[in-house]
Amino acid sequence: MDSEQHSPERREITVRRAPRFIPFLALGVIAGFIAALVVAYAGPADPTYTREATLGFFTVMFAIPGVCLGAVVALLLDWISVRKARRAVVERDEE
Repeated sequence: MDSEQHSPERREITVRRAPRFIPFLALGVIAGFIAALVVAYAGPADPTYTREATLGFFTVMFAIPGVCLGAVVALLLDWISVRKARRAVVERDEE
């Protein structure tokens, strides 16, 4: 039997729900690709370029702003989650 009395270790922590950035970036790429599909196949065909070449060009042109937009949305949600963070006191259990 241990005669010492151990006081439990207490810490104050911050609890918040932070977004994952990769899904937002991937969603931006997908939105850019869908916009490129609409632009490439909705308009009249150009005889000097194939529709696939046009699709590739517009995919690159729309995916980059899509990734940037996804990152801005994720950063905004992260900022909101920091503002809504709550403090909690936790206690370590030896068992």
